[in-house]
Amino acid sequence: MASPPPPGIYVPVPTFFSKPSSSSPVPPIDLDTQTKHTLHLAANGIKGLVLLGSTGESIAVTNDERKVLIAHVRQELDRADYKSYPLIAGTATQGIEDTLTQLRISADAGAQWGLVLAPGFFATCITQQGIIEWYTAIADQSPLPIMIYHYPAVSNSIPIAASTFTTLSAHSNICGAKLSHGDLTLHTLLASSPLDSMKLNHFTTFTGLGQQLLPVLTVGGAGAIDGLAAIFPKTLIRLYALIKDGKLDGARRLQEIVARGEGLVVGRGVVGAKEGVKRVLGWESQCRLPLRGGMTDTEWEQWKEVFAELEREEKER
Repeated sequence: MASPPPPGIYVPVPTFFSKPSSSSPVPPIDLDTQTKHTLHLAANGIKGLVLLGSTGESIAVTNDERKVLIAHVRQELDRADYKSYPLIAGTATQGIEDTLTQLRISADAGAQWGLVLAPGFFATCITQQGIIEWYTAIADQSPLPIMIYHYPAVSNSIPIAASTFTTLSAHSNICGAKLSHGDLTLHTLLASSPLDSMKLNHFTTFTGLGQQLLPVLTVGGAGAIDGLAAIFPKTLIRLYALIKDGKLDGARRLQEIVARGEGLVVGRGVVGAKEGVKRVLGWESQCRLPLRGGMTDTEWEQWKEVFAELEREEKER
């Protein structure tokens, strides 16, 4: 049975792009800034990274660029003595072969796990058995252990039942799930499941929403793959530690601040995450069309107060 990623706080890193040239509307990947952000997160205790997930604009990156980006990040982590640092590669295709192609590229480039977004194009007529067979076909041939990525907001509100996760958890090459939605019932049914396939450190669940970290860890979740941690890594790690240590008064206080800050990432998605990285850490990135990056000072005004609180929390550790 494949082992899941270690528990803790992970970051779905944005893919950094330079400004486009006058001859092309497609901005190139900025590997230098990608390296700076990667090493910043590793140095500040983040357990691992998701590359080319939804926050990484996976659908806007070619397979050739995928190979270059993942290989570069792995190389720079190794060079900085973060050898075997956990890297999870996202996929967001609709077809089995396309998904397998991306998983093979990712494995060759140095990723250790794949995070496979549910195929939502036919969400209105898809069946749970169809989802089971789709993931099974991928897991049977994937060179990487895979995690199920359930993010209804970007996959046409596709439903995945608890029983579907339970069935798939028995597969030797499916090792967990990222749940990016507000359904704590599903978190509970999976993370607190009495089934052996979920109990024996084979299938673990992560929330994609840091504002859920306290309840998710309480019911047995493994941690978070959280966009706000791209900006405030030490704060999310401290929240995780407070919960795990049973210091619930401190955890509740910090969870409330984090929940308010998460509104930027949830409400503005990739654009919000990149704006936060620019405003707080100083690393700017374009987005690829149809996304357009950047917020005006007026738009940012509503986030200044809570981000000032989060910056103070970040400096406390």
